[in-house]
Amino acid sequence: MRSDRGNTAPLALKIAAAAGLLFLHLPILLIFVYAFTTEEKSYQWPPPGLTTQWFAAAWNRPDVWEALALSVKVASISTLIALTLGTLCAAAVSRTKFFGREAISLLVILPIALPGIITGISLRSAFSLMEIPFSTWTIVLGHATFCVVVVYNNAVARFRRTSGSMIEASMDLGADGFQTFRYVVLPNIGTALLAGGMLAFALSFDEVIVTTFTAGQQQTLPIWMLEELVRPRQRPVTNVVAMVVVLVTALPILLAYYLTKDGDQIAGAGK
Repeated sequence: MRSDRGNTAPLALKIAAAAGLLFLHLPILLIFVYAFTTEEKSYQWPPPGLTTQWFAAAWNRPDVWEALALSVKVASISTLIALTLGTLCAAAVSRTKFFGREAISLLVILPIALPGIITGISLRSAFSLMEIPFSTWTIVLGHATFCVVVVYNNAVARFRRTSGSMIEASMDLGADGFQTFRYVVLPNIGTALLAGGMLAFALSFDEVIVTTFTAGQQQTLPIWMLEELVRPRQRPVTNVVAMVVVLVTALPILLAYYLTKDGDQIAGAGK
């Protein structure tokens, strides 16, 4: 009989994996704990007591709602732009051959590879040269630069795994371009676009560096949190808001993973 001992991870590897997960997630768990602490000035451990009063305090803060509304607005618009441009770029790169195709693919991906501070400084310089006043739209343009990459990566991978013969068959049967896209292409790339859109929304929602250079006097929720952290009496409220941000950004990422984990099982794949 074949032994299953070879399939069992060594104890040292299990301990290392557990230590890595603890290192990554312990700070997040501490945010959740300090959102309920009765201590309002310092991060005392263990917390002297637990309370839910800070949730009411955060709920009644108009500046929190204004920052939240701006973050949701910016993330939604940036995601729509990313879905449109990212899908079109992915379709062009994966379905056609032309001179400079690989260079275009590299240029599309480049913004997410660059440090955020480089992107932020570049955008701020461009806005200043063109005398564009800082507004919601300057933040949207800044966020769209990296949101497009997320959608593009998801879409181009799915396009390349979708059989081209299905599109050819649709055309041979008399379907026009729009009908082919609606009934053949979209069902195959739909989950990839949805996952890319949710990831783009999450990235935009909690972006800090690029927003700092493109927001002017406006405050998205992450920028509001940074400014509130320097005020000791506001730390519990900030932790409550941080907990909400963690939940808002984590849920789309988990859902995106769930939608794309079986992405190789698509109609016509490998045929």
